[in-house]
Amino acid sequence: MFKLHEIREIIKLIDQTSIKEFELESDGSKLSIKKSGGVEVPQPVYIHSEPAVAPTVVNQATVPPIETSVTPNTEVTALKADAKQEDEMQNLHKVVSPMVGTFYRAAEPGAAPFIASGDRVNPNSVVCIVEAMKLFNEITADVSGEIVKVLVEDGSLVEYGQPLFLVKAQ
Repeated sequence: MFKLHEIREIIKLIDQTSIKEFELESDGSKLSIKKSGGVEVPQPVYIHSEPAVAPTVVNQATVPPIETSVTPNTEVTALKADAKQEDEMQNLHKVVSPMVGTFYRAAEPGAAPFIASGDRVNPNSVVCIVEAMKLFNEITADVSGEIVKVLVEDGSLVEYGQPLFLVKAQ
């Protein structure tokens, strides 16, 4: 038969570990402890003795009420806005970097940028410079249309094929 202080000590030890299930048999008695995953719902722990003796409840906890706060209107609105923005992005032309390098929006520091959001471009319009190995490479729009968004910050590193601008082609 297990002593109550021994059972409490075993429960404390198991609670501090990732063990989900524990069973111990000794002298015809059996101790079985199970932890639930995710939301904890305390389960009673029983000691099983000889068949003539009924199981004794050692630890029984009450389940606290679960409070939930759901705002479906906000979530649905955000999901719809994301889906709409994704659809719009798929219909836009992406001006991508042809090389790895440093992205510059202007020809020199302090100068006005080549283009900004809302500007009209044609296939030969220079939209930025990408510096690679001390060479300054002018990047053109490759399409006629309106600049919708500048995707890269001035002076940041860009990768080959990374989108730099979104253009609403016309």
